[in-house]
Amino acid sequence: MKETIKWTANTMPGSGDRELARMSLENVARARSFHRSFPQYSITPLARLSGMADYLGLGGLYVKDESYRFGLNAFKVLGGSFAMAQYIAQQMGRDVSEMTYDYLTSEAFRKDFGQATFFTATDGNHGRGVAWAAHKLGQRAVVHMPKGSSRARFENIAREGAQVTIEDVNYDECVRIAAAEAAQTDHGVVVQDTAWEGYEDIPTWIMQGYGTMANEAADQLRQLGVDRPTHVFVQAGVGSLAGAVIGYFANLFPQDPPKFVVVEAQAADCLYRGALANDGKPRIVDGNLQTIMAGLACGEPNTIAWDILRDHTDAFASCPDWVTARGMRMLGAPVKGDPTVISGESGAVGMGLLSAIMEMDAYADLREHLGLGRSSQVLLFSTEGDTDPEKFRKVLWGGEYPTV
Repeated sequence: MKETIKWTANTMPGSGDRELARMSLENVARARSFHRSFPQYSITPLARLSGMADYLGLGGLYVKDESYRFGLNAFKVLGGSFAMAQYIAQQMGRDVSEMTYDYLTSEAFRKDFGQATFFTATDGNHGRGVAWAAHKLGQRAVVHMPKGSSRARFENIAREGAQVTIEDVNYDECVRIAAAEAAQTDHGVVVQDTAWEGYEDIPTWIMQGYGTMANEAADQLRQLGVDRPTHVFVQAGVGSLAGAVIGYFANLFPQDPPKFVVVEAQAADCLYRGALANDGKPRIVDGNLQTIMAGLACGEPNTIAWDILRDHTDAFASCPDWVTARGMRMLGAPVKGDPTVISGESGAVGMGLLSAIMEMDAYADLREHLGLGRSSQVLLFSTEGDTDPEKFRKVLWGGEYPTV
């Protein structure tokens, strides 16, 4: 095996749940109500992989399949669109409950608000979501992508009418470029899920928008007779998605929360490094952050999400690229009788990690730490489909990034 999975139990001092209320059930309900107003809205599937669960020695395995989200092949639009609506509501002195799709696409809204320019940095999925929402709502979007970004993802953003560039810097530098340009633009605002001091409202709204996905999954599990998942695996770049999902489920099950596992790309494992340092302070990873998990190639944590994660995560895992490739293949060629999940490089790492934990002796200690076994009901999030079709085929058909 080329590289091993690294993991650490969470023994950090907690923050006292300073930020957990941001992901309250009420706040998530407001976000889902906003998303429901879109004619493109539908609940994405929760794939029940009973055959895979039995094969791995689990009681149940459920994968939220975001390749169906708003026709955009990824979940990110949930965060960007809700943040834009919240920003517009704030600027107008109104409540976000008034910001329905019908109003935001109306002539009355054009007269009431006019037009803003939304700046963002992205590997692809977030930028496409912001560009799509801006186009639908008659706003402008400017998107900066990091060095090495996929041409297919670039073109998907450009098709939504955004001004888009690929810069010769990493993701975190692109965030700084977007923020600087927004500050110099009339009615310019940066829509980013990375929080820093003085920039917390929009990242919070993005996280609440992601809560729609977690809320749907909880409802779907109950419909399948699973009142509470025992384990939730969620991947992390800056940590906003992980903070949103873990924050939501921690609020949903305050007395008996699931065990939470945060999964990162080894090339950009800032949260894992923070947990390993064990002092409660976040860590930064810089450099090129080279990984096929482009959506997770972020080296600077969201400070809001970090507080939630240090309070509620059970284990942090740092995964080489073969882990997500393994997950992509397992979901794309499932056990007979299970549904197929087309999961991209940043969507399948949870599946790859779970299979490694359950099948490989090298990770028996993590299996034991998490208490995974025949009574476990595990929830995963496949956050994107084949957003880079060429890379997807190279992994599934060509066997790139083998396990051994």
